[in-house]
Amino acid sequence: MKKLAIKFNIWAKSSALILGISMMASCSGFLDEDVVSQIGNDYLTTPKGLNDGVNAAYSTMRAWYGTERGNNLTIFGTDTYTNGADGSWKFMNFYTNQFDSQNGHIRELWDEFYRGINTCNAVIDRSADVTGVSQEVVLQRISEAKFIRAHHYFIMVQLFGGIDLQLSETSVPTKEVTRASVASVYAAIIKDLEEAIPNLEAKAKSSDYGRATRPAAEHLLGRVYLTKATSEAGEASDYSKAEAALQSVINNYGLALLPDFGDVHAFGNEINDEVIWSTQYTRDPLTNGGGNNAHVFFLMEYDVQPGMIRDTENGRPFKRYKVTDYTLNTIFADRENDSRYSKSFVSVFLSNRPGTYNTTFDKSKETVTFAQGDTTMWLPGYNIPASERAKYPYQVLTPELYTERLFPPMKKHMDPGRADRTQFAGGRDYIAFRLADTYLMLAESQFRQGKMAAATENINVVRRRAAFPGKEAAMEIPESDLTFEFITEERERELLGEQSRWLDLKRWGILVQRVKLYNPQAAANIQDFHELRPIPQNQIDRAEGTSSAFPQNPGY
Repeated sequence: MKKLAIKFNIWAKSSALILGISMMASCSGFLDEDVVSQIGNDYLTTPKGLNDGVNAAYSTMRAWYGTERGNNLTIFGTDTYTNGADGSWKFMNFYTNQFDSQNGHIRELWDEFYRGINTCNAVIDRSADVTGVSQEVVLQRISEAKFIRAHHYFIMVQLFGGIDLQLSETSVPTKEVTRASVASVYAAIIKDLEEAIPNLEAKAKSSDYGRATRPAAEHLLGRVYLTKATSEAGEASDYSKAEAALQSVINNYGLALLPDFGDVHAFGNEINDEVIWSTQYTRDPLTNGGGNNAHVFFLMEYDVQPGMIRDTENGRPFKRYKVTDYTLNTIFADRENDSRYSKSFVSVFLSNRPGTYNTTFDKSKETVTFAQGDTTMWLPGYNIPASERAKYPYQVLTPELYTERLFPPMKKHMDPGRADRTQFAGGRDYIAFRLADTYLMLAESQFRQGKMAAATENINVVRRRAAFPGKEAAMEIPESDLTFEFITEERERELLGEQSRWLDLKRWGILVQRVKLYNPQAAANIQDFHELRPIPQNQIDRAEGTSSAFPQNPGY
């Protein structure tokens, strides 16, 4: 066997195990591992092989969280975000026929998740032969593998509907695949999570930070039941089962909402009391894979404006996602009591290129002059007459001046810790599950059961935290204000840009309706069949019997 002497302590990619188990990895805070290639058939039954196999499976989470594909598949084509000026992938917002079975994001996610699933299958299948490690550790690693497998199948069934359900290791290539029913996929997901929960660490954070814990699995299980409830596999008991799992997360592990909403995504604070589970990245280019790329997509074109030049602090602005008018005027209508608009978006830019310049978008004045650190742009979030804008010694970007290049930039994912201003592979952990989402899902499950008092209180827990100081009472809502529409809005006030909106709209059955109402660029083309994504063509082509054995989703 050959070992490459590369040390790392994060979820890093490495060479594949020879039986199709891909990407050896280790996790931040848990383990320093050598990257290993050309591994023998019995490697997974050793203590190190068991760990490496599970860590390899964890690394496939990086195919989804913080990536271009994960964001494009969840942010684009919704009611809250449309496209900015960036020319890449706009068709995924427009829902044109360019979004077809040849889509690279679809193919990459499909292949990477199935590699992860097969790695989990191998770990689980071979665990009975592991020697040299306690049964407690073996059970925990099996449970982590089941958590990962459940997660991958859950994302896939939401995107694609019924898919190939593989629950044992595939050690040689095969073309015998079929599309399982949605109900059977959900049954497998729930079974994995329910079997995993007892053997995962019953604490807010794993002793080896980055591993799945019991609250992470319960949070995921709650979301699974909440989503299943409105699917073709839905059952009457789904909401009560979601409620039980989510309530346990809140009650039993010492997790807590941070006092300040703005601190949740603050740079350098990625490990905090609200985080239930995150996908880990690193600053080491050897072990970071493609990195966390979310930092580039939500930013406006600040870097060609007077007094400004691109830097690491303000970010690399792709101008990919632009908030819709609905987001600005409805979701964030209350900016007097609710801090989440001001703490989600950049409102001020400070000069990093001093000098005198002609104005670009704010023609209420002809020129502007800046010293280092002076305000160059202010985004108040509301319109101001030109006569008033003229009084400011900088440009004022108001909603009537927004374009596909200039709009409020979201700051949740900004990464000033990058090595330089061009770096695409960011190193921040991506917060995948957090407690505010648990509260909101719990409230939704209770609302669906008619438990209005409990649902309202759980919504108010989140809203009180979001209040400006002294505005907590004003942020509380009475039971009479808790409607389905309010829930759809409250989730986005809290979770905007956190890879949940498309999946939420789809599970609520309102994707097409809401996009037609609030996303003008997408309204003309979106159809009912867009509630599923296309099966990648390479999957259909490599199936025995091709499309007759593995049919494409309707409309593609």
